[in-house]
Amino acid sequence: MARFELKLPKMGESVAEATITSWLKEVGDTIELDEAVVEIATDKVDSEVPSEVEGTLLEVLYQKDDIVAVGETIAIIEIEGEGSEDAQTDTEGTVEESQIAAVEKTIEEAAEVVSTPISKNSVSGKFYSPLVRNIAKTEGVSMEQLEAISGTGKDGRVTKEDILLYLENRNTTPQPKVIKEVEEKVSKPIQKEVQKVTPISVNGEDEVIEMSRMGKLISKHMVNSIQTAAHVQSFIEIDVTNIVKWRTKVKDAFFKREGEKLTFTPILMHAVAATIKKYPMINIAIDGDTIIKKKNINLGMAAALPDGNLIVPVIKNADQLNLVGMTKAVNDLAGRARNNQLKPDEIQGGTYTVTNVGGFGSVMGTPIINQPQVAILALGAIRKTPAVIETPEGDFIGIRQKMFVSHSYDHRVVNGALGGLFIKTLKEILESWDVQQDF
Repeated sequence: MARFELKLPKMGESVAEATITSWLKEVGDTIELDEAVVEIATDKVDSEVPSEVEGTLLEVLYQKDDIVAVGETIAIIEIEGEGSEDAQTDTEGTVEESQIAAVEKTIEEAAEVVSTPISKNSVSGKFYSPLVRNIAKTEGVSMEQLEAISGTGKDGRVTKEDILLYLENRNTTPQPKVIKEVEEKVSKPIQKEVQKVTPISVNGEDEVIEMSRMGKLISKHMVNSIQTAAHVQSFIEIDVTNIVKWRTKVKDAFFKREGEKLTFTPILMHAVAATIKKYPMINIAIDGDTIIKKKNINLGMAAALPDGNLIVPVIKNADQLNLVGMTKAVNDLAGRARNNQLKPDEIQGGTYTVTNVGGFGSVMGTPIINQPQVAILALGAIRKTPAVIETPEGDFIGIRQKMFVSHSYDHRVVNGALGGLFIKTLKEILESWDVQQDF
């Protein structure tokens, strides 16, 4: 009999580890080809790892709630034949659909807690966060110098404070006593200033609820975004009366012909994609001191999950879809997001995000940028309001359907003119909607 090593497959760029959530098979169970063996979780979605062979589960190497690095052997399967085989995981690309049902590109991409290799030439095999790698690249720190730094982070990882301390002392010529003090500082955990927090009183009637794994990751991602980007907001009010009238007129015929419900979301997303095409410098990302201008317009669409958390499925090449195609994409992704059925590539690669705060009754919001993107749009609730209507015969007061749009953008690379012109153009596209057009 031969032993087959089932490894944790690669699950997309920057995903370095996953948590074992449940073993679907017990030691001694028979396993069929492509049968799910274990459930795992990354940041937002749960997934299954199938077997690439037929055999018997001989040994499990990790238990529930253990965190496993990509490429690690998680189980041994006994198969017919001689010798030992490794799972044929494609370590250069993304796993096949049959290998994992839904994995999101990690929301900790820009955080220090999830590290990626700085180079294939790494001697020690250490992992370094994107932030540390960017600092090293900008400051001209070589691989040898970086690996010589003693890390104070988890598992000895080099943190931002470690490399900044190294840079602070690199170009000085201190006396031996000072050198010793610096070495002692680097070799010991750096004591961060901790703001004193007033203790929270908990009595017997209070309920203590631990944050979910997803909630903790989202919390870190949001804090990281605020600390990374210079957030600025612009607001504009849009008259969508013509869109409301048009949708009311065509929605039944649309459903009859396409089998899809026509909501306001795909109409607005279609207009956003057209606006991005006019202002491509909104469709960028920042890598250190470098701007990456994205070729494709991939719209992220924030969707609420039953547990109250959010997930952001991505509509790829959104500018190439007509309204029917956009409606099908929005409905499909939103439905499968609620049922935790998204595929890996459907939650990766977003270049701009739209969130509909109006769905919860909010008139407007100030959304936090979804790193490493540089802008995010919040759609407020559509409501009837009295408005001044200009006509050739004069002005009069009438009831119009209006909504506020909030645009948050990174002021490091998006100035107020671009941020404001973007939503001004979106307003013009939506307010010029032809009530007589077909779908």
